[in-house]
Amino acid sequence: MTIIVTVQVITRKAFNFVFFWSEEITLLLLIWFSFLGIAIGFREKLHLAMDALAKRLPARFNKALDYIIGTATLLFGGYLILYGWEFTVLMHNNTMTATDWPSSVMYVIMPITGVMICVYTILQLLGVDTVRHRHLDEEVQE
Repeated sequence: MTIIVTVQVITRKAFNFVFFWSEEITLLLLIWFSFLGIAIGFREKLHLAMDALAKRLPARFNKALDYIIGTATLLFGGYLILYGWEFTVLMHNNTMTATDWPSSVMYVIMPITGVMICVYTILQLLGVDTVRHRHLDEEVQE
């Protein structure tokens, strides 16, 4: 994405020329990276949390709260799968202007993200630690 935007800026400023597909591909990649970032955020447990109250509550209550949050997250993943797929199918007959690709290419990342969120949530509910980059947080705190 960075290379495409850099080339687009250089060719526009230096040669007064723009690749007709560059903005559309950049937008497509931005959407895909954003949704994949959401799934990775759930894997790394980087979603928003309010610990001030939870730290003062008993461990048994926090465990129940974790299951409630996990269930809500699983429902959100299911929502992305179900309605993301319906929207992808609905948009398949439309085409993107510059590339002439079906618009469903832009939206198919929604159900993919939903599947990833569901898998990570199920693993977390089963007690599997899905966090892969725990050491990065420790370096920031130092």
